[in-house]
Amino acid sequence: MNFAPISRIILRYLAGALVTYGVVPVDVGAQIAMNPDLIAMLGLTLAALVELIYNLAKRRGWAT
Repeated sequence: MNFAPISRIILRYLAGALVTYGVVPVDVGAQIAMNPDLIAMLGLTLAALVELIYNLAKRRGWAT
């Protein structure tokens, strides 16, 4: 599954929220939302996290 579109959407909302609440400056928020390397890393991280949680659920007998 290609996580780039999902990651890009998440990063845009996250960057917007951080700028809105004054946590980061506007230019940093734009860099977060538009950085393809960051989007790729987030996609990889999301995929790895999903697999780790799935393996944990299988080992503990949780519903999968």
